Amino acid sequence: MVSVNLIEWSSRISQAEKMRQGIAPLTEQIDSLSLKDAYSIQLEQIHRKVNAGDNITGKKIGLTSRAMQQLLNVDEPDYGHLLASMAITNNVLDCSECIKPRVEAEIAFVMKEDLIGPNVTLEQVLAATDYIVASLEIVDSRIKDWKIKLLDTIADNASSAKYVLGDIKKPIEEIDLPAVEMNFYKNGVLVNSGKGTDVLGNPAACVVWLVNRLADFNIGVKKGEVILSGALSAALDASPGDEFTADFGETLGKIQLSCV
Repeated sequence: MVSVNLIEWSSRISQAEKMRQGIAPLTEQIDSLSLKDAYSIQLEQIHRKVNAGDNITGKKIGLTSRAMQQLLNVDEPDYGHLLASMAITNNVLDCSECIKPRVEAEIAFVMKEDLIGPNVTLEQVLAATDYIVASLEIVDSRIKDWKIKLLDTIADNASSAKYVLGDIKKPIEEIDLPAVEMNFYKNGVLVNSGKGTDVLGNPAACVVWLVNRLADFNIGVKKGEVILSGALSAALDASPGDEFTADFGETLGKIQLSCV
């Protein structure tokens, strides 16, 4: 085990992303890696990308389901940053840009006001939301074979890769968020389903958690940012030729992704 050098480990993850080749888990290589260290490694990568010309477009929340928290033996979610370079606008994923991609279906919030914690409430999140839209997140791990623990995925920008938003934008007051239902299809076959209650009981509660956790690093969410509130069901492996459809019914419609 070696000590934490935030810049060095951030560079290793960035190189793994660039070369499309996973590295061994940080938790097996770094002595006494802390939660703050892991988020600091993430932030170092984001700062580097922004300085190179990319832009932050939002945040993603992970580990919002009880099943995923139990799998990684944690009791709260994690978060990562979304960048302009991660946005898919043609509903096509080029799998060659990832290592081992997986697709998740989520409810996305688009903000109309800045919010910064601590002590932000559910009512404040609802008031600061411009609209709700269906989304697909493509997650990928720069940790070899997805052998991650909580601190590995946090350091790796919460395993973020790409995201795509649906076309139907709904004012938040028109949606019963906990009651939203989603059916997730891969290659025309229904694989799993989810509901708004599956993510901390309410997708908006996930955003509350995010804003208050971001306050630990003097960060908030900003007007215009996209917030992916957490997967409503299990992630599905993606390969060239695969087709994904998340059907949110009349509430938010369908969103599709083709893999090449």
